Amino acid sequence: MITGAEIVIRCLQEEKVEYVFGYPGGAVLHIYDELFKQDKVKHVLVRHEQAAVHAADGLARSTHKVGVALVTSGPGATNAVTGIVTAYMDSIPLVIISGQVPTHYIGQDAFQECDTVGITRPCVKHNFLVKDVNDIAITMKKAFYIANTGRPGPVVVDIPKDITAAKCKFDYPKDIQMRSYTPVVKGHLGQIKKAVKLLLGAKRPMIYTGGGVILSNAAPQLTELTRRLGFPITNTLMGLGAYPATDPQFLGMPGMHGTFEANMAMQNCDVLLAIGARFDDRVIGNPENFALQPHKIIHVDIDPSSISKRVRVDVPIVGNVPDVLEDMLKLIEAESGKTEIADWWKEIEGWRSRLCMKYTMKDVIMPQYVIEKLYEITGGNAIVTSDVGQHQMWAAQYYKFDKPRRWLNSGGLGTMGVGLPYAMGAALANPEMQVACVTGEGSIQMCIQELSTAKQFRLPIKIINLNNRYLGMVRQWQEMFYGSRYSESYMDSLPDFVKLAEAYGHVGIRVERPEDVEGALKKAFIDHKDDLVFLDILTDREANVFPMVAAGKGLSEMILAEDL
Repeated sequence: MITGAEIVIRCLQEEKVEYVFGYPGGAVLHIYDELFKQDKVKHVLVRHEQAAVHAADGLARSTHKVGVALVTSGPGATNAVTGIVTAYMDSIPLVIISGQVPTHYIGQDAFQECDTVGITRPCVKHNFLVKDVNDIAITMKKAFYIANTGRPGPVVVDIPKDITAAKCKFDYPKDIQMRSYTPVVKGHLGQIKKAVKLLLGAKRPMIYTGGGVILSNAAPQLTELTRRLGFPITNTLMGLGAYPATDPQFLGMPGMHGTFEANMAMQNCDVLLAIGARFDDRVIGNPENFALQPHKIIHVDIDPSSISKRVRVDVPIVGNVPDVLEDMLKLIEAESGKTEIADWWKEIEGWRSRLCMKYTMKDVIMPQYVIEKLYEITGGNAIVTSDVGQHQMWAAQYYKFDKPRRWLNSGGLGTMGVGLPYAMGAALANPEMQVACVTGEGSIQMCIQELSTAKQFRLPIKIINLNNRYLGMVRQWQEMFYGSRYSESYMDSLPDFVKLAEAYGHVGIRVERPEDVEGALKKAFIDHKDDLVFLDILTDREANVFPMVAAGKGLSEMILAEDL
């Protein structure tokens, strides 16, 4: 007979969980006591519960493992909500264990009580309130299974304090079957045959892939299929790295800040193969303005609710992406014919010749240049996390991701403050890799207290702060659409980031001239490879992200830098 708290820890051990990110409080003290008594599961003490979930999220994104966070009841749980929604929007597998007041106090406005299950219900894949110690083990098994199968997502397990104190026998199930939850894995062969026929008959084909390819570890199958067909391909913000960005068939990222060639190919193709993507508003804009030429759409996704949600598709295929792509490859190999798309490629090369990513160097530091130098110095092999804003788009545009799980950012919710905790989770899970956090002076301050956590756990993260003294993306929209009325977008009274980094025990470097950028990056990544280095880089204050598609416009209605 062991306590519910010990059962929780034993379940984590059974799931081979290496790190739990959390913050203690009264309702979870029994669990923390059991954590103290063992050494298989390591606890990472963050400085805010939001960062606990973000760090677990960063670990999950970079490893294909389930991230785990542990928070107390009341404010512990509510502080975690932003991290939970961030993971939910990007389909990241997490298990969040939250403490709850004792069962006989629930509903009596007890100290640090809140309805965690009710609060998180709209923003989790599933959640549980455990009311019997005998249910802890089976509930934890279900939580990990649900989080990491089908379309992944966060699962909350809320456990009252008296349940963690109660005792029962421990029996962890090896397998789990849930009658109400049976995700489809194999795609319908008839639909796959229809898709292959369309692909092989296409004159202007395009492959459009999203985060689903990364999440399902389908990059090898996608790369083989794309090269076998010889088709152009684009990866969304969440899908970068699923296909090598340095390959000539890659047209860059699509969407609001996508390349001219990717957007024009999306708009003018006759057959679009969409894989693990959502056709979301930042990628296709207004659905009424999307792909107005006659076309057919094939959509592969594990989640049936994502298919035809925003854009009507012609050949829906529900299934696990790597399984579906393997079936496609077998059928394509059986066909002797080859598609003739030389004219289509000629048209694409014409769009590509516009050099839409070109920018003008000035006597101040251009943020695009910083990312290009970051790519050179890391050899394109770093894990790059980002916060949200202009710096996020520049990192996505100018750092060429050739491998999956190297680019971690909040795409769906657009959560400022994720960059540093993402980097913490990635650095702990991938100690052999360089980890860079690209951020801005606005975003970094939202979770800057985690510099303390990074010091405690000796995490050699390199923070690239593109400091333009503005909330850059807000300022860009205000300049372009609000008559340059910069309402509350100027960052006044900024801290001295170099001194702040040093106060936390890290290395701080300020960079103010273009000629110093390369040397500062080398100093950070080479001379201080074992230290956290905060690079405060003062960039052009009015640099804008181009190309840009205004809200409500079609992908072919791009604003390029040369148009202004």
